Amino acid sequence: MVLAALLLSFAVIFVAELGDKTQLVAMMFALRYRWWVVLSAITVATTAVHVLSVAIGHYLGAALPTHLLGLIAGAMFVVFGLWTLRGDSLTDDETSRAAKATAPAFFVVTSAFILAELGDKTMLATITLAADRDWLGVWIGSTLGMVAADGLAILVGAVAGKHLPERFIQITAAALFLVFGFYMLLEYLLPSASVLIVAVVALALVLGFGAILRALPERLRPPVLRPGASGSGTSEEGEQSPLTAGSGVSDGHD
Repeated sequence: MVLAALLLSFAVIFVAELGDKTQLVAMMFALRYRWWVVLSAITVATTAVHVLSVAIGHYLGAALPTHLLGLIAGAMFVVFGLWTLRGDSLTDDETSRAAKATAPAFFVVTSAFILAELGDKTMLATITLAADRDWLGVWIGSTLGMVAADGLAILVGAVAGKHLPERFIQITAAALFLVFGFYMLLEYLLPSASVLIVAVVALALVLGFGAILRALPERLRPPVLRPGASGSGTSEEGEQSPLTAGSGVSDGHD
């Protein structure tokens, strides 16, 4: 019973996670943080959320109300997108510490994944599986299935991060956060709209927002959108960027 539930749950959740927003979020975080930090955070978040899902499915047999959770998660992702677009600046001492300080990144990724998973289709699928199958097998299988699917995304993100300029990565990460955020907000505001319509409207909102930012006077734009913004891993003063610091790249001093 346990093994059968484990294998079935692994397969169902792995397939459900392919192309899901949380898999894309995993890829995005892998562009910015060390892969093992992202994978560890995803494992913790997935384990916690799926414990809740299995408990609901096994003991209550009913799903959580997801509308309010989706609204909160959408708003948080929009905030994450604006934060990423704004960027951060580090002093020399902060840059030196950034390569070793992984706890903040761990908690950022963990909290983002918990928010993204609450009310997501993989959570609902786990609840459904646990309603009439062995809870332990469903919990282990669903957790492993999601971690495996997100591990593929992390691998892609980690490899791509070595060959892409920081400016491109920062803009792409911000855009993805905004798309996810607007998508979740629109799901709440337009519950009867199809997935395609919601996705198209979310993308259009992000493109429109980007056009507005580009039209602003240079001094009002985020630094990454200003002419002459650095596209490499170092700033004009020779500082190591937060991105390359988080990736464990040397700062050039022997």
